[in-house]
Amino acid sequence: MKNSEVKPTWLFGYGSLIYKVDFPYLRSEQASITGWQRRFWQGSQDHRGTPEQPGRVVTLVPAAKVVCKGIAYLVENSVFDHLDHREKNGYQRLEIDIALLNEQQKVSGILYVADEHNPAYLGAARIRDIAAHIAGSHGPSGSNRDYVLQLAEALRDLGDMDPHVFKLESLLRSNNTLQTETARV
Repeated sequence: MKNSEVKPTWLFGYGSLIYKVDFPYLRSEQASITGWQRRFWQGSQDHRGTPEQPGRVVTLVPAAKVVCKGIAYLVENSVFDHLDHREKNGYQRLEIDIALLNEQQKVSGILYVADEHNPAYLGAARIRDIAAHIAGSHGPSGSNRDYVLQLAEALRDLGDMDPHVFKLESLLRSNNTLQTETARV
């Protein structure tokens, strides 16, 4: 099949792909997926941390009946070269059904997920420990704290009041709470 015959693909963004759109797209729509929830369980050695001190970034974990809101982007397949590099630190592509909220229809698409089988996976921890870890992490793309705060603001704009993200935001905004916590998980 020639490149011109390859149809564009829907991409579901649930983390930084909501607010840091550094790729071309044909359309964007508010969207949701079902059966997944955000968790700051993935290590970031290349964006919000370093190999010596990885930060924590969001991934999705299975959660029956949970609805996760985000943005769906219709992209040319060539965009995945850039996205595969951006999401290289443990993320893999998965096919998913995406509900486009404005059009009230489902489409097939792709999302990036980092599961427990990748070497950068940090896994679950107490929410205060995750917040302390994030507060002390910084990488080439900036502070890990800013990542959480930007995601919380983007989710607020979407009307997705994700309890995990908003609890982390609250802890990070009250710095005195984190001063007594360890900076590492």
